[in-house]
Amino acid sequence: MNEMERDLLRAIADIESVPQGAYNIRKNGQLEGRSSTANIEIATRTDGKPGIDIHIRPGTKNESVHIPVLVTETGLNDMVYNDFYIGENCDVTIVAGCGIHNCGDQKSEHDGIHTFYVGKGSRVRYVEKHYGEGPGSGERILNPQTVIYLEEGAYMDLETTQIRGVDSTKRYTRVVAGKDAEVVVTEKLLTHGRQYAESEMDVILDGEGATGRIVSRSVAQDESQQIFYPRMVGNAPCFGHVQCDSILMGEAKIKSIPAIDAQHPEAQLIHEAAIGRIAGDQILKLMTLGLTEEEAEEKILNGFLR
Repeated sequence: MNEMERDLLRAIADIESVPQGAYNIRKNGQLEGRSSTANIEIATRTDGKPGIDIHIRPGTKNESVHIPVLVTETGLNDMVYNDFYIGENCDVTIVAGCGIHNCGDQKSEHDGIHTFYVGKGSRVRYVEKHYGEGPGSGERILNPQTVIYLEEGAYMDLETTQIRGVDSTKRYTRVVAGKDAEVVVTEKLLTHGRQYAESEMDVILDGEGATGRIVSRSVAQDESQQIFYPRMVGNAPCFGHVQCDSILMGEAKIKSIPAIDAQHPEAQLIHEAAIGRIAGDQILKLMTLGLTEEEAEEKILNGFLR
């Protein structure tokens, strides 16, 4: 890999070269490298769709899977379907994400559809980062879909981050949680320029004792626009919480439309939403410590999106 590709890997997956353990690296719609382990098998799909199947053996602990995607060609429209089959009583980390470097005048796009089947008692941490760069005038577009099915007692920690440079994104996330299952969805988003971001979430607490939490934190700068549709449905005795916090800067616009839907008399669902500008006293306090106004804003934003 060249230096630019290593920089993309570092931005989206915190690696600079081939990672240890199981991995699948995709570049410009083609397989760049792959490795399976004794407990984690990665195989090309056999149903004709582009993408991979990842099978994780029951009882697998303290192992990771890296599946980053790089797009460095202008005019490329790449789509993948990745399915994860996670056995019972596992504890694993999955690191995904896509980095686009567009130097041309045509759009470069990656659409990833990821489906997770998480077995009883398993714990999964899924981290997905998106990033765009390049001097070209062509758009950098990312449209991810994530679908998760949690069996009894399973736990999923889903963390998605859009760093910078993505001109347009439409994300859809759907989680169905069974008995005593738990899901935490954390979304972090930064838009600038004239970028557009739209995020829809459906978290369905289907089993008795299921719990769900959605935490969305976003910053919209310049003339960018964001819209959120986080929805929590309780079909059983369960607990769910939706929290959306956003910072507006420049002439940006943000719309948040949370919804909670209790379909059982013992479902407990809560939602909170806040949109506003950075408080002036926060900036002044940091400036008294020697920071410029721009440095103070950056410090506040970095802390907010951590």
